[in-house]
Amino acid sequence: MPDTPPTATLDGTGPRTAVRPVRLGIHGAPHLATRIIRAAGHRPEEVEFVPYDVAEPFRPLREGAVDVMIVKYVLREPDIAVGDPVAFDDRALIVGADHPLADRASVSIEEAAPYDSFSCPGDFPPYVWDLVVPPHTPRGTPIRRVHPMTTVEGMVEVLTDTRAVHVSFASLEAVLPPHIRAVPVHDLPPAPVALARLRDAELPPPAAALLADAERQARR
Repeated sequence: MPDTPPTATLDGTGPRTAVRPVRLGIHGAPHLATRIIRAAGHRPEEVEFVPYDVAEPFRPLREGAVDVMIVKYVLREPDIAVGDPVAFDDRALIVGADHPLADRASVSIEEAAPYDSFSCPGDFPPYVWDLVVPPHTPRGTPIRRVHPMTTVEGMVEVLTDTRAVHVSFASLEAVLPPHIRAVPVHDLPPAPVALARLRDAELPPPAAALLADAERQARR
């Protein structure tokens, strides 16, 4: 039986071991992650997008199922290192198409406060959720965080059946069905987006290169 030929290197100079793609943890649509990857000079086809559950956001990273993950805002998790921002995600209010705020060009967070919103899910860090869905507006009006946040599909069901709102991000619009709208929130600052990794774990070279190139591009 003939020997199996070795895999050639990209430049044709000799054998090489197949390189595993970078495993990137994401929540929702991959559009934002794809933009970051391309800006860093890498190809999305060389990255495996691994969805994570918002109720257990760090489980895939801690269990070794992903190399790096997309995060927003600053984390205070002792075992997780977060790099410099590589992008920013504008704020948006997610509402049903028949909601009183649905047809607005933009809204204030103050206008969202009269409507029920979503509570911190599962093991998601409450100190980060307070930045995603603030407990009160800048004028001091409480935001009623009452609906359980589960999945995007669960959120859509709540927004369809009630007058609830979700204070979220513009990037979520890519996964919304036609009867759900994303209305820009003009008085909340964009969220910094970064890549996070396990602090004491050595990254595979392709993942380390993606992280370094993304941060280098963002500093330009």
